[in-house]
Amino acid sequence: MRTLNARWLRPLLMSALGLTLGLTVRADEGMWLFNAPPRDPLQHKYGFEVTDAWLEHLQKASVRFNSGGSGSFVSEDGLVMSNHHVGADALQKFGDKDHNYLRDGFYARTLAEEKRCHDLELNVLMSIEDVTDRVNAAVPAALSPEEAFRARRKVMADIEKESLDRTGLRSDVVTLYQGGQYHLYRFKRYTDVRLVFAPEQQAAFFGGDPDNFEYPRFDLDICFFRAYEDGKPASVAHHLKWSRAGAAENELIFVSGHPGRTSRLLTVAEIEYLRDRQVPETLRWLHRREVLLGAWGGRSAENARIVRDDLFGAQNSRKAREGGLAGLLDPAFLESKKAAEARLRAAVAADTRLAEIATAWHRIAAAQSVAATNALRARLLEGGQGFTCESFAIARELLRAADERPKPDGERLREYREAGRESFELELFSTKPVYAEYEQLQLADALTWMAGLLGYEDPIVQRTLAGKSPRQRAAELIAGTRVRDVAVRKQLYEGGKAAVDAAKDPMIELARAIDTDARAVRRVLETQGEIIRQAHAQIAKARFAIEGTGTYPDATFTLRLAYGVVKGLEDGGRQIPFQTTLAGLYERSAEHGGAPPFDLPPRWIKARSKLDLKTPFNFVSTADIIGGNSGSPVVNRAGELVGIIFDGNIQSLVLDYYFTETQARAVSVHSAAILEALRKVYPAKALADELTGRRRR
Repeated sequence: MRTLNARWLRPLLMSALGLTLGLTVRADEGMWLFNAPPRDPLQHKYGFEVTDAWLEHLQKASVRFNSGGSGSFVSEDGLVMSNHHVGADALQKFGDKDHNYLRDGFYARTLAEEKRCHDLELNVLMSIEDVTDRVNAAVPAALSPEEAFRARRKVMADIEKESLDRTGLRSDVVTLYQGGQYHLYRFKRYTDVRLVFAPEQQAAFFGGDPDNFEYPRFDLDICFFRAYEDGKPASVAHHLKWSRAGAAENELIFVSGHPGRTSRLLTVAEIEYLRDRQVPETLRWLHRREVLLGAWGGRSAENARIVRDDLFGAQNSRKAREGGLAGLLDPAFLESKKAAEARLRAAVAADTRLAEIATAWHRIAAAQSVAATNALRARLLEGGQGFTCESFAIARELLRAADERPKPDGERLREYREAGRESFELELFSTKPVYAEYEQLQLADALTWMAGLLGYEDPIVQRTLAGKSPRQRAAELIAGTRVRDVAVRKQLYEGGKAAVDAAKDPMIELARAIDTDARAVRRVLETQGEIIRQAHAQIAKARFAIEGTGTYPDATFTLRLAYGVVKGLEDGGRQIPFQTTLAGLYERSAEHGGAPPFDLPPRWIKARSKLDLKTPFNFVSTADIIGGNSGSPVVNRAGELVGIIFDGNIQSLVLDYYFTETQARAVSVHSAAILEALRKVYPAKALADELTGRRRR
């Protein structure tokens, strides 16, 4: 499911604009930039020297999935490993009524059998350039917040387009420290990506929702793809060597991945808004969606197949936010935030050099209040929550592309900038299946949700429903639109505004009917976001002056380096070991009588006698991770792959807001278990051989 404008909407709505500048780093905390790694902490605590060559190798072996998640090259012939739940989006799109790859798994015995993904893009970070001075120079202090936002958008688009033209690489200006720095990230794109192997979902997600975000775990949450260039497997210089031994207790390990977003140094006002408004409102939406999808999926096996990935996403997001909310509701956490903020404000007030910064917290609170007033309509209209379905998302993209593309690049909405055009078009022209009945279900519920929140008499609701009930209107729109036809999409996109206007497609006309209102509320949030960004940049300046600069910025779904040790935990007076074994998988299933979701796929039952049941299966570490790190490689000092991140435990769900290693753990699949399963459970010996150095032909 497309998330409409998620790259800008979520940080504005959640006001996740806090900086981690000058934050005192504790223990093994940190999601570090590859161009500013934690050299001193690693040298002092572990005697490990981070060399430039070691960093470059790990950086260029790491992969970002455009569907969300991380991965790594694990052979010289472009083989990529990630999680099954990261690859589930591609698996879902391959499926039909006769093929359920999520449920049954997939294995290509030869290169010819590898299945090309509909719209998967892999990004590999090639270089980073600091462009802070140029961005700041383009935004004079005298500009109003709205003018400043437009100026900043323009210079960022200019930088990206110049870089794309010069290098041919995808070029994104990334905002770090929420305005303290701007870095240009250049990525090599792979758009010919083919599925190689996936286990059954029951093996990858053994224990289902009851065990999700828990530990001990027994999951083979892996998936393999291959990147191709010019119709041949990509030749990859930087790929990770496989460790047969895998991770050992108390061993120093590193995680190279793409954490989505952290909010660790919000102001108190922003934290209170998250706690009292944003997170509870998001949870209400997720609960509703989970019930809707679960009920529809329960009606038939085909419905269950169609809805499975979206249902998992709703369940996973709901549980993650429940854990995050528990952290926000911890009085000790809020008191620590208040105390830290009071200390910083007092230090600013006492330093005449920082006098102009004293009002920054007030400006953030005031802008946050304005954003909060507009948050509901922003979620429903610009965020698309009131129109949730693929057809509406496509229709809006066609409508806005026709309006935005004729404009100068720097004046366009950011998602339509020229530097991102190829990635945008890859998704827009995806050949993935879109199911009309499922679309109608979602749209009817979304329209009902919007009417309930805004009120039936609201002009937007009246304009949207056009005198019909939500179910009637959804049925009419889904039946009448042609945007699900890829050929039609291409014709309208290439024809521009004249073609889009002449189409009179009902879904495009619905998008047009609310577009003025959606753009208006977006401008409000962008303006308030600029005020918050400028205020946080000033707070960052204060922290630099008072505390120094040796730390990491909040996560931005860009490549980061984390580290920690392989270590168990104590929970409820019980010591939980650092790893589980294959034997534990069978014991866990037997405890529940083999009933779902603790049932084992038939091939696992059949293979039991062949397996070395002492083989390590899953393990935990103190590495600092969050959502987006799924699929991240775990490597040892030598840069060898010892595991793959697939989850955190329930105690780790507070890591969006603050770091703790008392009980919070990152959960990984052990490298030894992967080889054991590929060789003895699945007929995938050739794949296992490729992982350990043999080229596949």
